[in-house]
Amino acid sequence: MTTPAGGSQIKVEGGARLRRTLRQAGADLGDLTAAHSATARMVAAAGRARAPKVSGRLADTVRPSGTKTKAVVRAGFARVPYAGPIHWGWPARNISAQPFLSDAATSTEPAWQQIYLDALDRTISRVEGA
Repeated sequence: MTTPAGGSQIKVEGGARLRRTLRQAGADLGDLTAAHSATARMVAAAGRARAPKVSGRLADTVRPSGTKTKAVVRAGFARVPYAGPIHWGWPARNISAQPFLSDAATSTEPAWQQIYLDALDRTISRVEGA
């Protein structure tokens, strides 16, 4: 799915409802923060390895973060503003897309999906009556 800002995301269907239900049941969503952080670190490492390397500056800007609700991997800074055009392409400038972060997320999906499912299982198992 493409976001309005041109980013890319993988959406877990029913994720908001699951978090709301777990919160109402008294579950600690901190486990999901750890899972999202681990997922983001995994994708970021794969993204750094896949980033086009002319000077290496682009790969050095790939950074992960995780919150209770999502895993995020970003690339680029003000001094390296070309991360978006390199990743998504810019036909008007004859820059073809090199979706290194999207490819990293896709190629590591089985591993990070398991991290996420394990965290959900641990959280749900602590909910009384589950």
